[in-house]
Amino acid sequence: LGDNARLAFVGDGINDAPVLSRADVGIAMGALGSDAAIEAADVVLMDDKPSKIVSAIKISRKTMRIVRENIVFALAVKAVILVLGALGIASMWIAVFGDVGVMIIAIINAMRAMKK
Repeated sequence: LGDNARLAFVGDGINDAPVLSRADVGIAMGALGSDAAIEAADVVLMDDKPSKIVSAIKISRKTMRIVRENIVFALAVKAVILVLGALGIASMWIAVFGDVGVMIIAIINAMRAMKK
């Protein structure tokens, strides 16, 4: 493996707990897995179907994309309001409403992750 390689380990038994905690991404399978494995894992899938791992990866990538969008959007709006405030164009109330508006838009945007 290269220096930038990531290691994911999938397990469900008590003997898997040390490896799950040591892996870059530890995935515990099944709701009936041992408590130690579930505690050590980064991701817990409640189903024993291996196909759910692919679904979990797709959901996590979509979620991270939405998180990045929300961060960039929020910082851009705050930067614009900061510049307008420094120039005397925007008041404190505009900054407050802008901040609340960004929060509401970010929440609505985050709800996209719930769609299939």
